[in-house]
Amino acid sequence: VTLIRAAAKNFEDVAVVVAPEDYPSILKELEISQGQLALETRRRLALTAFQHTAGYDTMISSAWNEGQRPGAAGLEKFPRRLAVALDKVQELRYGENPHQRAALYARAGSGGRPPFEQLHGKELSYNNLLDAAGTWEAACEYPEPAAVIFKHVTPCGVATGKTLLEAFDRAWACDPLSAFGGVLAVNRPFSKEIAELLANRFVEVITAPEFEPEALELLKKKPNVRLLVRRDPPTHDVQIRTVGAEVLVTEPDRMTFGDSLKVATRRPPTKEEEAALRFAWIACKHVKSNAIVLTGPDATVGIGAGQMSRVDSVHMAGVKYKNFLRDHPAPDPLVLASDAFFPFKDGIEAAATLGISAVIQPGGSIRDAEVIQAADEKGLAMIFTGMRHFRH
Repeated sequence: VTLIRAAAKNFEDVAVVVAPEDYPSILKELEISQGQLALETRRRLALTAFQHTAGYDTMISSAWNEGQRPGAAGLEKFPRRLAVALDKVQELRYGENPHQRAALYARAGSGGRPPFEQLHGKELSYNNLLDAAGTWEAACEYPEPAAVIFKHVTPCGVATGKTLLEAFDRAWACDPLSAFGGVLAVNRPFSKEIAELLANRFVEVITAPEFEPEALELLKKKPNVRLLVRRDPPTHDVQIRTVGAEVLVTEPDRMTFGDSLKVATRRPPTKEEEAALRFAWIACKHVKSNAIVLTGPDATVGIGAGQMSRVDSVHMAGVKYKNFLRDHPAPDPLVLASDAFFPFKDGIEAAATLGISAVIQPGGSIRDAEVIQAADEKGLAMIFTGMRHFRH
């Protein structure tokens, strides 16, 4: 590293090459210029060298801070100075919108490789990667065969089943209008039977731990679908988001259930309701706030996301649920999950008109007593988790 830095400092007289991808262009220039490199070329190589050594120093700093040294413990969760080294993996098709450019970076030390392998399809966009990451994270939350469909970074269908085919069919049934053109992830090998179901349906991206050969053959007939293989569960590194010229750093939302679950109403949930509430709570964790999720035993049937008031999210979930009922019977039980507390009883009263029998929510509102009373009057069971799952 010392030699690289010294050579880079003296770029006017020395050319330092640290990136193998630069070899072809350097050899070509040396051949054309009879063994000489232009000053601008040496300046560019010096910059690459300094970026390389900076990344090396950052890796050491991060490793020390995380206690990756014999006998050492982690020092700080949020150090006074945070250095992040990133290697560019690939240019993306475009950013959040087509007029924006974008690229994918990986943390230094990962070999510049993404956590997935693309088997088929056009180059990925910024939005494709956000949705693919979200669907994979949600699918990996369930131990059972699970299928998750996202649209604009929020679920429009989540389901589990005895088989993956069953899970996929239920996830799509939640909101087929929104699922069209969405992004799908499953946590089991993708089968030929599911590929056949997609023959007349369009999804942008499919992520799976594996694609069966016959499924892959069928899916490759669709030029516009991107197929990603991802086997490892999501990593839980700190999350980084820019806010203008500043950067926000937070721990990820690793926990799903805390240790303070309690029944808040006079009536406790039945065994079937409790199982459905657990499924609903996991799904709700991945929905944009304010989030309301209506589910049966193992599938969403109405999702209200991203509304500024919680009661509006209840109404939106209700609209989706009524659409679901046009083609499907009402699930038994029908339960509701809310990512944060109900600030007023109106949300519970609106939900009760949909036919729900049980609710799961964090609790903690100054009007909890009114909300509990409303639930008791409607004969609902309600669980407080003591844990909020905002997602922005």
